[in-house]
Amino acid sequence: MIPNRPVKQSREAKPVEGEWLPPETAAERETRERLRFIAWLLDSSIPIPGTRFTIGLDALIGLIPFLGDLIGVLASSYILAEANRLRVGRAVLMRMALNVAVEGVVGIVPFFGDVFDAAWKANVRNVRLLEHWAAQPHKAERTSRVFVMLLMGGVFLFLCVCVTATGLLLRWLLQA
Repeated sequence: MIPNRPVKQSREAKPVEGEWLPPETAAERETRERLRFIAWLLDSSIPIPGTRFTIGLDALIGLIPFLGDLIGVLASSYILAEANRLRVGRAVLMRMALNVAVEGVVGIVPFFGDVFDAAWKANVRNVRLLEHWAAQPHKAERTSRVFVMLLMGGVFLFLCVCVTATGLLLRWLLQA
């Protein structure tokens, strides 16, 4: 074991917050390993010479205007579909979908979107969320639920500010 590195936990029969989780099956473990490989391939498989940064096939495919971003979102959606098949909680799935949505929406912007896509690494983020869920499902679900609720509150607050600013601007324009 390498010191100062976290040990990856697999789900064994153990109590978690008053419940017993069944042991992880070989098929579930194989699925998570396959998703880890796909995420690496899409987000981090190509090192940039002379730097510590990596990009993946998703960033290269994303260089094709619109179609490349669509293909990237479809490839990222595969990880979401597999997480759903593994019965990941709704809040975690929503958080994973948000990662893919951010990657897809920002990726549409020429050049900046491609750079953002290479840095955001939604697939690696999603597999990390999946790994966290596999090790501690209740904690992952709870933190994802809090994240989603805070995000929804932030969006609601942003919309309220936009509506108020629009109303004030219209009032000012009509008075002039």
